[in-house]
Amino acid sequence: MPAPHGLALTYVKLVLAMAMWGGTWIAGRIIAREVTAPLAVAALRFVVAGLIVAGVMLLRGSGIPLPRDGKTWGLVWALGFFGIFLYAICFFYGLQHISAGRGALVVALNPVVILLLAWLAGKDQMTPKKALGCAIALAGCLTVIGNGDPLSLLRGSVGIGECLIVGCVLCWTAYTFIGWRASSHFSALATTLYACFTGAVLLGLAALTQGAIMIEEWSWRVWGSMLFLAVFGTAIGYTWFTAAVQQLGAGRAAIFINLIPVFAVLQAALLLDERPGPSVLGGGLLVITGVWLTTLQKYTREEAT
Repeated sequence: MPAPHGLALTYVKLVLAMAMWGGTWIAGRIIAREVTAPLAVAALRFVVAGLIVAGVMLLRGSGIPLPRDGKTWGLVWALGFFGIFLYAICFFYGLQHISAGRGALVVALNPVVILLLAWLAGKDQMTPKKALGCAIALAGCLTVIGNGDPLSLLRGSVGIGECLIVGCVLCWTAYTFIGWRASSHFSALATTLYACFTGAVLLGLAALTQGAIMIEEWSWRVWGSMLFLAVFGTAIGYTWFTAAVQQLGAGRAAIFINLIPVFAVLQAALLLDERPGPSVLGGGLLVITGVWLTTLQKYTREEAT
């Protein structure tokens, strides 16, 4: 367990990371609106982020260790495949169809999905309060996905954008658990580095299938958004989140993901003039309330002991 001051710093970094990740929805929406084939932008984002992380590791004198065996190489490629490659596909193409704030409200369901999987795997207990929280969060997520109509998914009237953003939830859940397993083999910086470079390779290969990459046609907004995603959304955000998972555990760190939609909605309103309707905001509030119920009891009890 880290020292009290170290624990406080971890929580501060988590909040700042969530603010950065809220901003990634704004940057992603800008790229999705201006670039029809965004995978090249995504690949370059993770190359830049990986170079920054590698530079930090070298400056610290820790070097860049390579995975030792097939098991650790498998973890490295799994991190890149789920947390970078698949997530980026769902993220950018999803944002071509729905607004940044609404997409971030869907992703607020992440902690509930993580806790449900932990329960199914026998690593967590389900209580009536947690079950109620999961049900409330799910109802809220369905409301956001249905743009105010929680039954639209059952009627099959949900669009491709909403489905892709739900894919972000599944990808990030997988990345969180894989990152948790990888924490016994790699440092937080090394985990981010490996994920960036393996994900960039996969995204680069996919981008080549989309035809010629017209980098010269990218506007300053695309370049600025890509650099924000690389530096703040990835190099700093991923490293701080991975370090928090290693110190606090996946479940406790995942609670802070609830702050992402708050930051994203505020930034989308200020920078993109996107203002979700009352029903969508109400659904987002249900998601956050449900996640609060599922996590409050467990961690309050842990901190009291």
